[in-house]
Amino acid sequence: MKNALLIVTVLFAAIMSTACINNFAVQELNNKAAEYLAKGDYDSAIGRLEASLDIDPTIFETNYNLGVAYINAEKYDEAVGVLEKAASLKPEQADIYYSLAVAQYNAAEDILSGEADDDDIDEDDAKAQSEESKELSAEDKQKAAGLYTDAIQSLEKYLTFKDLPQDSQASAENQLATVKNKLEELKKQLPAETEKVSEEG
Repeated sequence: MKNALLIVTVLFAAIMSTACINNFAVQELNNKAAEYLAKGDYDSAIGRLEASLDIDPTIFETNYNLGVAYINAEKYDEAVGVLEKAASLKPEQADIYYSLAVAQYNAAEDILSGEADDDDIDEDDAKAQSEESKELSAEDKQKAAGLYTDAIQSLEKYLTFKDLPQDSQASAENQLATVKNKLEELKKQLPAETEKVSEEG
């Protein structure tokens, strides 16, 4: 079971409204995606949202909702990319940074647990690789450390917003402490020259 930063239902409640979207086709795709998300059919939701982005990639809600769908489908690398785009479209939206932290944290956890997506490796090759080496490479640890660092920055950005619900703020503060502790533990496993690069980057 994944050690997720938050319960997925918190993400659902954040932004599902597409009423401000002017393009009818985009609005219909987003509304259908919202129905699929509510039913737990993440692949269908992702398909609708990706089609919506093909029509207009500049709509914040579409990018955000696609990020939420990717998180629920446990496709964290994809979620990070699309949520970063959403943050660039509407940087004043607090929830985007919380969701981005969730994606970044879980992407790091996948790397450390050996569950990171690799579309180029089939199941038999992946099984053989995991049997050959249970030890993570320094490169994988460094990538995970970078994702933890990004998650810390996203949570810190989230906490800069005024008028956050008290329980959300407390939860984010606890999660921030958890991620910082995990990063410190991981840094102890990194070679000295790699750790210096992590601190500079």
